[in-house]
Amino acid sequence: MTAIFLAPMEGLLDFVLRDVLTRIGGIDACVSEFIRVTNTLMPERTFLRVVPELLTGGKTRAGIPVHAQLLGSDPVCMAENAARLANLGPAGIDLNFGCPAKVVNRHGGGAALLEHPELLTRIVGEVRRAVPAAMPVTAKMRLGLHDDRRAEECALAIQEGGASRIVVHGRTKADAYRPPAYWSRIADIRAVLRIPVVANGEIWTVQDALRCRAESGCSDLMIGRGLVTDPGLALSIAASGKTGLAAGVLWQDLQPHFADFWHTVRTQLEPRQQAGRLKQWLNFLRRRYPQAQQAYDDLKAVTDPRAVDTWMARNTMERVGEPLRAVA
Repeated sequence: MTAIFLAPMEGLLDFVLRDVLTRIGGIDACVSEFIRVTNTLMPERTFLRVVPELLTGGKTRAGIPVHAQLLGSDPVCMAENAARLANLGPAGIDLNFGCPAKVVNRHGGGAALLEHPELLTRIVGEVRRAVPAAMPVTAKMRLGLHDDRRAEECALAIQEGGASRIVVHGRTKADAYRPPAYWSRIADIRAVLRIPVVANGEIWTVQDALRCRAESGCSDLMIGRGLVTDPGLALSIAASGKTGLAAGVLWQDLQPHFADFWHTVRTQLEPRQQAGRLKQWLNFLRRRYPQAQQAYDDLKAVTDPRAVDTWMARNTMERVGEPLRAVA
């Protein structure tokens, strides 16, 4: 059976979309967007702001576990923050060794750490020792910074530190998000490890998922943009394994979730962010749903959230449920 993980994506896959997408179904676990660790021990409110699910047992409203992700390069500081975070009860702690952002890499974090396998081992090891033995410590990595020559070495270093699972995004930092993802290189990494490997990158359809599984040898997948674009993709992947048919989520079935998404954005995010946040999701959805293109066209010039309220009242069904509350 394939487990589907919802990927962490800074500025996109936040608690709002985690809530909506996990209620639609098919997702087995989530990883939060990264919490950046610099040289301080952060207050609890910092963790809660990024992962408000910590207030509800480390799970979304649908009961799906959320692993909180840390990004940083100092082993001691990472461990101290991991210990404080662990006290708040996430489903696990994930370590970011794949972020391609220039500002992160310039400060030695994210994918830049793939140039220093020995440091990967130290970071994972310090975090592993700092948190309860029962709490999973996992990692997400790319194939490398400029090239993939040290991919296996880095994965082994992460395993040596004590990680219980590795997600491999099948591209280097230099590849950014340009297709293709090199799923066969994930298979190479999987071949040298004892711990489970999850394949990630360029999974947009059921057919992509099946090819990724075949080329990587991984039964478990992590999906980001593909699930934002097609919220029913995880359900479709599960259905294809059971029946050979891909179930989908129709546009009309998405409407209550779409309206609920807007209500949460409206009540939990700053007014200046609200209209843009909705248009960001519509920009992805229009690749899958023709109706989303019309919605995007209607709203692309709108910046006033009150105007969006009017449009939503006219064009969507009533929202369902209550929004997950963020922490200020």
